[in-house]
Amino acid sequence: MDPLDIMMNQEQVVPYFSPIISAENQLIIGYELKPYYEDSEKLSLDWFFKDDSIPSEFRLELNTIIQQKALDLFFDTEQSTLLFINYNAKLLLNDNGETLLNLLQSYAERGLNLNRLVLELSADYVIKHIDSYKHLLAYIQTLGIRLAIDDAGNQNGNLERLAMIKPNILKVDTSFLENDALPHLYQDVHHLLSMFSRKIGATLLFKGIETFQQLNYAWRNGGRYYQGIYFAKELPEFVATDCCKEKIKKDFNHFITFEQKKMKAQLDLTESINNQLSKSLKKLNTEDHYDKTILTIANDCDPITFRVYICNQAGYQLSSNAEKNSDGEWKLHYEGRQKNWSWRPYFFENIVRMNIEKKGILSDLYTDIERDERIRTYSFPMSEDVFIFIDIPYDFLYEQEGLL
Repeated sequence: MDPLDIMMNQEQVVPYFSPIISAENQLIIGYELKPYYEDSEKLSLDWFFKDDSIPSEFRLELNTIIQQKALDLFFDTEQSTLLFINYNAKLLLNDNGETLLNLLQSYAERGLNLNRLVLELSADYVIKHIDSYKHLLAYIQTLGIRLAIDDAGNQNGNLERLAMIKPNILKVDTSFLENDALPHLYQDVHHLLSMFSRKIGATLLFKGIETFQQLNYAWRNGGRYYQGIYFAKELPEFVATDCCKEKIKKDFNHFITFEQKKMKAQLDLTESINNQLSKSLKKLNTEDHYDKTILTIANDCDPITFRVYICNQAGYQLSSNAEKNSDGEWKLHYEGRQKNWSWRPYFFENIVRMNIEKKGILSDLYTDIERDERIRTYSFPMSEDVFIFIDIPYDFLYEQEGLL
């Protein structure tokens, strides 16, 4: 569509509102402003504000018009929710936020609480020009306006730069789940993002949710806020805040039931391995060489493992690796001796836990470097300073309900 046609028919530019749901009470806590052009059909105008070939004066003018229409409706209907205003980061910097701030100040003078507003910017441009933005964004936040950074999950390598502007909300897109065969790779990134947001006091918002699976992913990965057509379509008016409550509560019950089954499956596996190890260790003498120990345990635990080895509490490997070859036979790989594994996440935490609790620990899912597949590891205290590690293959986990 020709940008000039849009500018000459500004009365046909209409604000739509995309609901944002809170996991805490399953109610709508806010709406994101979405610009549309209504003629014979409804056309999104997102492209208009991103197109640098369109003069910035045109885009700033249309920005102001669509925001005025949205703010009028928001103010006149006395909304108690939040209004998310998605703003082109480059345009914001063009006039140092003057156009936006003048507009918002005019509504503040009419009685609008600026704490109800959320300024939403794309992570990519902000991170690249962080030094240019940090003072402006800090000032905007002093006015009570919250800051949301969109597509934060795509910028995980620059989290330390994001922390410089202290965003209130980080937005993550779930659309990758539609066509990606390896969602666990994203899950690792989003787990990191979840920990990062917690440390800086930000909230995770998962957008683009269209399916039950995507909502489940957001719920499992620390999402406090959710957005997408799975809950409600974008509409030119505000809907009842509890319109999705019963649906989401029902979905949450499914998630909780499934997670409880997973926890039970993991506890059952832990107990089963623990019982088998107790039997195996009784057959061994304390003087037995560590390699004999791991071969005995490997054969006794054959159905559930592909690799067994022993480390001390400092992380140094005391045994070889007992590994199952393609013929199903257990062979010793001596090159594993004296390797140190203390650099692995949670290694020392698990060592301390095992010494205190006097029982084994089942790890979370992670990708084994050598096999390039998702596995779990069961670690067990043979004594206060010697520990056995049993790697469990993906094939076994896949066959057991609740272990993936």
